Amino acid sequence: MHDLNVTVVVFCVLLLKAASSWGKQNISVMLEPQADQVMTLGEWEERWQTHRIGFHQPHVHKLLEDNVDKVLAGRTGVRFFFPLCGKAVDMKWLADMGHTVVGVEISEKAIKQFFEENNLTYSEEPVAAVPGAKVFKSSEKNISLYQCDLFNFSSSIESQFGAIWDRGALVAINPRDREKYASLIMSLMAKDCRYLLDTLLYNPELYKGPPFLVPDEQVQTLFGSGCDVEPLQSVDSFMDRHRGWGLDSLAENLHLIRPKSS
Repeated sequence: MHDLNVTVVVFCVLLLKAASSWGKQNISVMLEPQADQVMTLGEWEERWQTHRIGFHQPHVHKLLEDNVDKVLAGRTGVRFFFPLCGKAVDMKWLADMGHTVVGVEISEKAIKQFFEENNLTYSEEPVAAVPGAKVFKSSEKNISLYQCDLFNFSSSIESQFGAIWDRGALVAINPRDREKYASLIMSLMAKDCRYLLDTLLYNPELYKGPPFLVPDEQVQTLFGSGCDVEPLQSVDSFMDRHRGWGLDSLAENLHLIRPKSS
């Protein structure tokens, strides 16, 4: 009987290893069509200069509206981080609630448009810790937007955050940089941080990106070692413009990510 039990345990371990290996292979197959896709910072800036910003939404994102209570968890005056913030109106919406907003964006035009379109006056100053970077600060609201490469930003500049809203950052960075991105994000998370992550699912054989495909399994791989990853919502977000990309379907998946309690 003892030998049988040992055999069963060994078989289960081998099965789990095989399943894990298959899972990794399956993710690799899904990601392969976009694995080598690269967008330079200059190309992103060019999109803002030529107003090719179909990713910008003129209204507060519904997934944020519907789930903001889960992010706040009863807290007031939360410090929010917006990676690759563009000119998202979500920032003003949260600041109007009394929260502090810090964003990072490569395009100076996007940052200035945010303040101008929201009728906010602002100051501009260099960032000593990041050569060439600037920070734009609202005079009326607790909003600070850094114009620099996201990967030059760190917790030494603005300390850690109680919340992060990632509507279009992970799906926009180059696929090969995702591990580096996840490490940066986790280093910016305070112990009570709640990170709301919006990812996209579609057939990468039909469209090369950006925005890029990020499977749920990869979200778990990227953040699961140090965080609990909770799927919150999945919505059909397919629109005519996605048909123009050559797609026939597109879903947005929302995740709530929290540091594991030690």
